[in-house]
Amino acid sequence: MTVIVGFVPTAVGRAALDAAKIEARRRGDRLVIVSSFKGGDTFTREDDRDAGNEAEAIRRELTKEGYDFEIVTLVRGQEPTDDLLDIADRHEAPLLVIGLRRRSAIGKLVLGSNAQRILLEADCPVLSVKAPRGS
Repeated sequence: MTVIVGFVPTAVGRAALDAAKIEARRRGDRLVIVSSFKGGDTFTREDDRDAGNEAEAIRRELTKEGYDFEIVTLVRGQEPTDDLLDIADRHEAPLLVIGLRRRSAIGKLVLGSNAQRILLEADCPVLSVKAPRGS
């Protein structure tokens, strides 16, 4: 079995990765870390370099900690939500882990569209986590 986690290089992404690591270890499952970028004109060479550096740092960390894992970095014009849902389906994942940003009072009325789509469309349970306050 495989636990899928959506990762972005932020405190929220780190919280999601940490929660996914706990779940994968607890379940004895493989861990697949997915970083998906839509690409296009807004995705720069620096973004590509930074994503590669972040993936390498995660690779070292998970290897040192003894995880069975795969890191998937995608830049192919799809919405990150579509990539996460596709990969979760392909792996028949028992769990998908995502990070949620804290929102203002008005922002709480509407959950982020990506998170909302994942929660509504995923065929597996979704664990949503937030970064600690002040992160």
